[in-house]
Amino acid sequence: MSILFALVTFLLFVLVSYLRSTRRLPAVAGEVSQTAKAPRLQVMSLGGPEIPMDYGFHPGHTWAAIENAQHARVGLDSFATNLIGSIDSVELPGLHRWVRQGQRVCKVAAGDTTIELVAPVEGIITVVNARLREEPGLATREPYGEGWLYKVQSPDLVLNMKNLLKGGLVRTWFRDCIERVNAMAAGFAPALAQDGGLPVHGLLTRVDDKLQRQMINEFFLS
Repeated sequence: MSILFALVTFLLFVLVSYLRSTRRLPAVAGEVSQTAKAPRLQVMSLGGPEIPMDYGFHPGHTWAAIENAQHARVGLDSFATNLIGSIDSVELPGLHRWVRQGQRVCKVAAGDTTIELVAPVEGIITVVNARLREEPGLATREPYGEGWLYKVQSPDLVLNMKNLLKGGLVRTWFRDCIERVNAMAAGFAPALAQDGGLPVHGLLTRVDDKLQRQMINEFFLS
């Protein structure tokens, strides 16, 4: 219940911010997936990557993409991969495990820093991306493509997806996250903050332990 309340509160906050914004972003065609229809893409205006508009984004910076009525693919979003930088290893969840929406489900490591990631939707883990064990950098290079983490079967997938951010709301949310992390970095070392743009790549591993823990709590909810 507390997780659901947090999600509802978060969505209301972002919706208000979005309604205040009158800017609209153009869409461009995405590549065709073998397991799902090609997502529409919106281009971030702050120097960021293309964001799939049909994906649902959790406030803990994981995403879910519907593959069919009860199956979804899950990954780490590009704000998170930029913040973490080079990922050295990925600890994937076990098969047939049931996870709840918002539950800690797997880990990524960058140097001495380990970040626990939360599940964007609930369900049973059916497939993990074994390539990440040999090529963990895929999660950074292709966060919305070959760098996905795992797949899940969820009987309540449609309901779960309604709790996530989509489309233009994602742009507003990303902008807010960028502003917050840059403000946090400016207090630690002004040279690490970007004036209105994306944070320095791998910022999370460059700050001290106290600020690093604050950033992990703030942006990964873990």
